[in-house]
Amino acid sequence: MPTNPITTSIFDLFKVGPGPSSSHTIGPMKAAFDFRQRLAQLPPETQQQATAIHVHLYGSLSATGKGHGTDRAIVAGLLGWQPETTDPDALLKLLRDGSVTYPIPVGDQLIELGPQQIHFERIRYDSPYHNTMVLRLANGEQTLYSEEYYSIGGGFIIRKGEPEIDPNSLSVPYPYATMAELKNQLKINKISLDELLMANEMALTNRTKAEVNQRLDQILDFMHKAVRRGLRHKGILPGSIKLTRKAPILFHQAKGMSQSSDSFLIFLNAYCLAASEENAAGGIVVTAPTSGASGVIPGLTYLAKHHFHYDRPTLRAGMLAAAAIGFLVKHNASISGAEMGCMGEIGTASAMGAAFLTRCAQPIGDIAPIEAAAEIGIEHHLGMTCDPIGGYVQIPCIERNAMGAVKAYNAFLLATSGAASFQKISLDAVVKVMKATGRDMSTKYKETSEAGLALSATEC
Repeated sequence: MPTNPITTSIFDLFKVGPGPSSSHTIGPMKAAFDFRQRLAQLPPETQQQATAIHVHLYGSLSATGKGHGTDRAIVAGLLGWQPETTDPDALLKLLRDGSVTYPIPVGDQLIELGPQQIHFERIRYDSPYHNTMVLRLANGEQTLYSEEYYSIGGGFIIRKGEPEIDPNSLSVPYPYATMAELKNQLKINKISLDELLMANEMALTNRTKAEVNQRLDQILDFMHKAVRRGLRHKGILPGSIKLTRKAPILFHQAKGMSQSSDSFLIFLNAYCLAASEENAAGGIVVTAPTSGASGVIPGLTYLAKHHFHYDRPTLRAGMLAAAAIGFLVKHNASISGAEMGCMGEIGTASAMGAAFLTRCAQPIGDIAPIEAAAEIGIEHHLGMTCDPIGGYVQIPCIERNAMGAVKAYNAFLLATSGAASFQKISLDAVVKVMKATGRDMSTKYKETSEAGLALSATEC
């Protein structure tokens, strides 16, 4: 049995929430909401002394937090908002007027929070993760209570000092930590990938099979709503770049080229740009596995539904295969742009998308081509930097979603050409390389906007 098996739910990987960055919006919102709940449990004498709440942001949260809306997300969480039910228009209005403050309940009193209490720290902070936030309840200069949180990508957060979950305390019927172990479980138990993933999900969440399928359908619906909204919405995206939305233009162009062999790719590009532009606008999207990469799989699943006409069961099976790849990368490397660069986000999404397409195309669900497709998807994103201009998830992020989807489709074609058994590099091997590459990559290229294309900001 693996010493540290994967115990992540599919619905922790595919989370619904506002864009533009899961590590900068969904994660901080969840952390702030957690802090709000902990404030409510403090002794009354501590609550009564409080005069202020301060938020300190470090690493990438400080470097690009303004462009990503981290400050708004934290205010929203402290106000009691949750990612899936947040009104994106209301979220965008927070902190628009610097003179407006927001009442945060602490015991029987309300403490006003404004932009002056949110500190984008530029000093180096001794932390095990790049995205660190410290929330403090204070009386003047005195700290009455504080918590430190880490946003580790895809909306996942860790609270400092929180006991690590004992892998043995979360029991799944088919434990695995690597692709090799996953394939071994399939072999010795003589079950399909769909059956294994469904059984594990049911054990982790106490959902029935019907409930898991219903939630998968809801996730797909959220993805496709983002695509449809993006295909309709025109105009300029928020932020100083003043980037014009392209998805409606491409979609209109594709519809007029139905007889051209290029129309297929233009449709796919339009769908991916549509969801990604909605994310950049702060709309509701699905982390797949992150918000910054939330155009790849929605675009591919929309294509699969409306062009390949796959039915619901086939789309669900593809989503399970995509989740398995996301689990393996998150468990053995990282899906965070601040840890891995863009290969952690778009690279993982492309690999997941390739697995999705491969599973949908084969009724049996043979694991070999699924692994090959995912490996190819990651291999050709190795070393990709995360260098957003101005800290906005716009350039190069939006087009990278489209490029990641096209690479996913090509990885699917290569893996299903009948030569999957000839693949020399295993998925486990490429994930190890991915982790090492992320470790060796200069911090400047990991979501700080201090290098690469981010230096082109003056030309925009």
